[in-house]
Amino acid sequence: MTRMGAPTGSRSPRDRPRHRRMPEEDAPLAWTGVADKASYYRLFAAYVLALLATGMATVALALLAYDLAGGDSGTVMGTALSLKMLAYIIAAPFVSVLIRHVPRKPMLITLDILRAGSLVLLPFITAIWQVYALVFVFSLASAIFTLVYQTIVPYLLANQHDYTNSLARSLIASELETSLSPLLAAGLLLAFASTGVFVISALALLLSAWLVSRMRTPEPTGRRSERMVAAFLRGPRLFLRTPQLRGLIALDIAVGCGSAMVMVNTVVIVQGTFEMTRYASAIAFAVFGLGSICGAIVITPALRVLPERSIMIGGAVLLSAGLLAGMVVWSIPGLLTLWFLIGLGCALALTPAAYLIRRIARPADLQALFAAQLSLTSACLLVAYSVAGWLGARAGLPAAFAGLGIIAAGAALLAAVLWSVGKGPTAAPPRAEGPPR
Repeated sequence: MTRMGAPTGSRSPRDRPRHRRMPEEDAPLAWTGVADKASYYRLFAAYVLALLATGMATVALALLAYDLAGGDSGTVMGTALSLKMLAYIIAAPFVSVLIRHVPRKPMLITLDILRAGSLVLLPFITAIWQVYALVFVFSLASAIFTLVYQTIVPYLLANQHDYTNSLARSLIASELETSLSPLLAAGLLLAFASTGVFVISALALLLSAWLVSRMRTPEPTGRRSERMVAAFLRGPRLFLRTPQLRGLIALDIAVGCGSAMVMVNTVVIVQGTFEMTRYASAIAFAVFGLGSICGAIVITPALRVLPERSIMIGGAVLLSAGLLAGMVVWSIPGLLTLWFLIGLGCALALTPAAYLIRRIARPADLQALFAAQLSLTSACLLVAYSVAGWLGARAGLPAAFAGLGIIAAGAALLAAVLWSVGKGPTAAPPRAEGPPR
């Protein structure tokens, strides 16, 4: 029945049927192709295996660089790791084309085999340029694998809740490359030479390829929602529009400085300055990884009593202090203490990023923001690796500690200033329609 004076066929708001709104986190994904959690977990296991293999190979590469270049190995590692980050930055345009023309499962398997082959070849190289070439090929394949992984996950999960958890899980897993991997590599180096670590890492990548072969990789459905350039730039634009995420960019810089000093100059310090064996270098990497793991463990209970801002900026201050203290450390126990503190600070400063992004972002924007965080972290490491290698080789290790420590401290201060602007209501990023095709 209609009210008097109302147009025929219309209903008053009171008469209209009420539909229960599905919670956003339980809503089905508009772009889902198939709900296949078994395939997702196989893919995620393959992703974690590849990350661990990459991290272990990086530690072995540092020892190989010292064998090839001696005291100049810091420059070699800085350049090699900068090429690695450059590969991650430039891979995105290739992926946007590949995923539209190449079946995804064969592509992922091929990338794993290509990476395994690169690692097997590393022990046989005799020139520095060969290191750079193999590292770039390996890193480009790793970057493409990571980005393709990110495009497949939405099609294997059925609702926003599962997808949101998968994004955070992926970001936390990526921290394994700089936390758990050095610890595993150190254990292997106590029993094998660096060649053995390369071979074991290659086997891990082959196992990753086998896991991929056991899963389904549905092709995307529907048309692309955004042009390539717009999709690539959307995440960084959202970062720049949100005060808390602008602070996260500064924290990426600080963490890049701490990680770069450890990964580039550990072998130079331990085997060059302290004249110790590769076993001592392995232990130093392990202590850094142990610090990172301890930081990751305390994050969850710490977040129950402290805001992300306090934990993350505190971690940046801690790693900055560790870098600055490195100017006056002249013993291996002192170095190990600093490496533990820097690892702890890096984990505290960066691991909560996944929780922060999940808390302040709309579900539709999560993929763009997590991808942007990966790209921004890579860009910061690209610069930090170059600075760590160049300063250590040209100006000396105390200058490298001082330079990176000052940059990290400035970044921590900048993060505190930028983030203070965002203490009020969150500046929500603009709504997006779905993941870029």
